[in-house]
Amino acid sequence: MITGLSSQIYEAALALVYPQACAVCGDSVESRHDGVVCGRCWQSTPLFHEATGLCWKCGALSQVSVKEDRRDSVRCGRCDDDMFDAARACGGYEGALRASILELKRAPDIARRLALLLHEVQMRVPLNAADLIVPVPLHADRERERGFNQAVVIALELARLSRLPLDEHSVVRRLHTERHRAGMDAKARRQSVAGAFVVRHRELIAGKRVLLVDDVFTTGATVSACAEVLKSAGAEKVFVLTVARA
Repeated sequence: MITGLSSQIYEAALALVYPQACAVCGDSVESRHDGVVCGRCWQSTPLFHEATGLCWKCGALSQVSVKEDRRDSVRCGRCDDDMFDAARACGGYEGALRASILELKRAPDIARRLALLLHEVQMRVPLNAADLIVPVPLHADRERERGFNQAVVIALELARLSRLPLDEHSVVRRLHTERHRAGMDAKARRQSVAGAFVVRHRELIAGKRVLLVDDVFTTGATVSACAEVLKSAGAEKVFVLTVARA
């Protein structure tokens, strides 16, 4: 109790001495645990909850209302050819989630509030069956340009919270593909990442139920390409967790 109270006092004092404007609304951020977004904007950002109607495979919002025991039968029909087994996100690419992702692309630090939210989603069925965490890799040139891989930052925190092993070296991006542009359709995105990934240490992947981690799920092209090489290397299952879904 004393530790918690001391932390709250410290956070309040820090926000007072070094005020930070919310990346969404411009008001002051009251707690550094919230990252670059104030508590009010976090509260107003729509999140996906365990009871939210989603496509069981890709995690897309579904208009179909079903009973709890039949959620695993919901399919959007657009992800049938994707190679992963199930994908989930914390919510849509808007509000606090969008601002947090943009900040994560600039600095290798993940807000505690976002980390705990990701861990909460990680612990839900079916992602909770994973026994190994793998971040989606950047090409070496792209990583040198940015200075870090934001997927690794996310994966490191999830590994710490869940105590699952992390493998950030077995999957490699061997092709420096064109950046996905706004307006690219699913076919163009899939073509851009075809053959982009390879597994170097197949013995570390074989038989594993992999949790593949990235920042944004757009069409699923990138994570599907990663899942394909993981499955070829002997992965039993490949689940996907992202901060947001575009």
